[in-house]
Amino acid sequence: YVRKLDIKPCRGCRACDTTGRCIIPDDDMSSVYEKIETCNIIIVSTPLYFCNLPAQLKVLVDRSQCYWARKYLLEIKSKKSKVKGQRRLGGFICVGAGKSKKLFQGVKQTIKYFFNVYNINYFDDLIVTGIDIKGEIRNNLAILKDAFLLGKKISEKIVRINK
Repeated sequence: YVRKLDIKPCRGCRACDTTGRCIIPDDDMSSVYEKIETCNIIIVSTPLYFCNLPAQLKVLVDRSQCYWARKYLLEIKSKKSKVKGQRRLGGFICVGAGKSKKLFQGVKQTIKYFFNVYNINYFDDLIVTGIDIKGEIRNNLAILKDAFLLGKKISEKIVRINK
């Protein structure tokens, strides 16, 4: 749970533009970088707040600016051999109270860019509308099944493409 992590916000100092490293002293983001670098699959699951990510998750995404700098300014490739040469896939699950899926367009684009800086391909998503009460999603077996199936589809695809 991102809300349980101590991740300080990006300062916008742009120091990472020349080093590819964030200058913020060690916080929980260090372990997040490691996990994202070494995973083959990532699924981001979040509620929608005012057509965007909740603050805690947005801080994590913003702290990925150093990876954007590595990739696009410094052209540094990931050194993690565990996923070298393999395709990596990402999924997105987002739940919101609104009835229109158009409300999710901006947040989906943010997640796509977030995945891109880590060389993770946006595979699929599950967008759920009309959920406004905390815990309400737990009572909807159809949505829970859809979430399970999303994870299963991503897992099966990653096995096939990385053989």
